Amino acid sequence: LIATGSVSTQLPFAPFDGKHIISSTEALDLTEVPKHLVVIGGGYIGLELGSVWKRLGARVTVGEMLPKIVPFMDHDAGDALFKSLKKQGLEFLLETKLEAIDTSGARPVVHVVTPDGQKQTIECDKVLVSVGRSPYTDGLGLEKVGIELNERRQIKVNERFETSAPGISAIGDVIPGPMLAHKAEEEAVAWAENLAGLGGHVNYNAIPSVVYTWPEAASVGLTEAQAREKYGDEVKIGKFPFMANGRA
Repeated sequence: LIATGSVSTQLPFAPFDGKHIISSTEALDLTEVPKHLVVIGGGYIGLELGSVWKRLGARVTVGEMLPKIVPFMDHDAGDALFKSLKKQGLEFLLETKLEAIDTSGARPVVHVVTPDGQKQTIECDKVLVSVGRSPYTDGLGLEKVGIELNERRQIKVNERFETSAPGISAIGDVIPGPMLAHKAEEEAVAWAENLAGLGGHVNYNAIPSVVYTWPEAASVGLTEAQAREKYGDEVKIGKFPFMANGRA
């Protein structure tokens, strides 16, 4: 069973150096609060760690190429999270393209292009690159044993998690689907049940997803956009104010 997980995706022109340009791994291990942290990528991991270091006293600037953060989240939930993080003091540069990260000086300098085409530089203490994760499939010799990969270097499997090589299965971040620990764990259970002849399976429509900012943003099932695409105008929307929630 291959369950090697994933690694932080590096930018080809700005690889991790562990000092100025860091991944989520190093961002959990900093020995002091950076005065200014620039986060490249407005997805789950970048927002979670940016939110943590902001609460610990850092100035945090998030750069995102797309017009909004967490683009795959339900739009209403994503907009509410954006407003919440802005209110906490996180700074956002949306529709902003990263050109380069200069680490030749004492402090890194981030070079970006703004939506109106203007070039801008941002001097900071650390640059957290959080542009996604990549399946850990390189160097495993998969091709030698006949295991097929897709265009994203993920291992192709059938509904029983079997690869194209007899006797070899795969689960978790190395196969298609959301890169979530509880998704991988459920696949492991289903795989073991299949070994025992119990017909294990995973209901991928019921996998919860959480952004561990403060407050958190959680979801399960279809987003409104996905529901409208599937069911048209039959979709009904219900909302409840967060301030009226006992936990809030």
